[in-house]
Amino acid sequence: MTEIKPNILDAKCIIIKIGSSLLIKKKIFNKEKLNEIILDVYELKKKKIKVIIVASGAVALGSKYLNIQKKKKITISEKQALASCGQSLLMKNFISLFDKKNMKVSQILITSSDTEDRERSINARDTISVLLESDVIPIINENDSVSNEEIKFGDNDRLAARVAQISNADLLILLSDVNGLYDKNPKLHKDAQLIRRINKIDEKLFEKLNDDTNEYGSGGMLTKVKAAQIASNSGCNTIISSGKIKRPLSKIIKGTNENCTWFITKYYKNKNLFKNWLAGSLRIYGTIMIDDGAYNALKKGASLLPSGVISVKGKFRSGDLIEIVTKNKKVVARGIVSYNFKEIKLILGKKSSQIENILGYIGKEEIIHRDYMTFDKNFR
Repeated sequence: MTEIKPNILDAKCIIIKIGSSLLIKKKIFNKEKLNEIILDVYELKKKKIKVIIVASGAVALGSKYLNIQKKKKITISEKQALASCGQSLLMKNFISLFDKKNMKVSQILITSSDTEDRERSINARDTISVLLESDVIPIINENDSVSNEEIKFGDNDRLAARVAQISNADLLILLSDVNGLYDKNPKLHKDAQLIRRINKIDEKLFEKLNDDTNEYGSGGMLTKVKAAQIASNSGCNTIISSGKIKRPLSKIIKGTNENCTWFITKYYKNKNLFKNWLAGSLRIYGTIMIDDGAYNALKKGASLLPSGVISVKGKFRSGDLIEIVTKNKKVVARGIVSYNFKEIKLILGKKSSQIENILGYIGKEEIIHRDYMTFDKNFR
């Protein structure tokens, strides 16, 4: 029996990520390809579907603009300068082409740290919400002109997934130069088979994404699947599709493009936006290992108490995001920790009533409160 794919026209909000391999052709902006996508976006908006675009290509455009010859190594400062020029050129093209269809666009530049910081994440969400309500299409890109390696996403696939979480989107479409996820690298294996539907993103799937299947573009197929996982955690489906075909979105809408991969989430959209943010945060500052008693208590909805902690790894502060793992190192949850790593080492295995005597002050009873914790989707 053939499984039924969701109808993308049922989505209220769609994120479309356009890779630089589509937008940039020999360092020149590919107006023809963007015009194709604009026609499809126009059709989506006529059906009252909100659209957000995540776009790449600023560095390549900046390189052409400044007449920088290709070289093996480029410094961070040089890349930031190129992005600074390229971002203006990118938006100039977007504004010009969208204007022909009487559609308004805006630019939002984001770094990874903007989405990891709760307050800045909320600000970004509110800005996006106002733009969408004003019938404006946000064009989002990583802020390469100021970001360094410590605050970068490194690829726009995961940026798009985080935008999907922030905006509470229903569907993420990753347009790239590859059809979707194959069981083998199709460039090396003629018998490679496209996987058209994935219902569960787990460790078994990631184990298959070795070097043999992970060589597409700067982000690679591995990052695309990780992006799908981030989106899935908040109840958002994902499609990986080639954007090189004519009118790629139109073919997906009509169901005539079978050469793509659907990642179908089995989770309902979490109305708790704070827990959505927790689930999608990329930066983990440490790890706490728990015993079987704590594991069973968490499954019943309890907070994490010091008595159930076995060990601590990492140097984190109170208020940082950490992972909770079992004795066999299985990740079961993540949450905002109430104590720093030194304090937890002193109180681990102890009763909450002993915290004051050990630390010298009255602290919280729990290491992580259940309201500030989100569970791995395979935990319960």
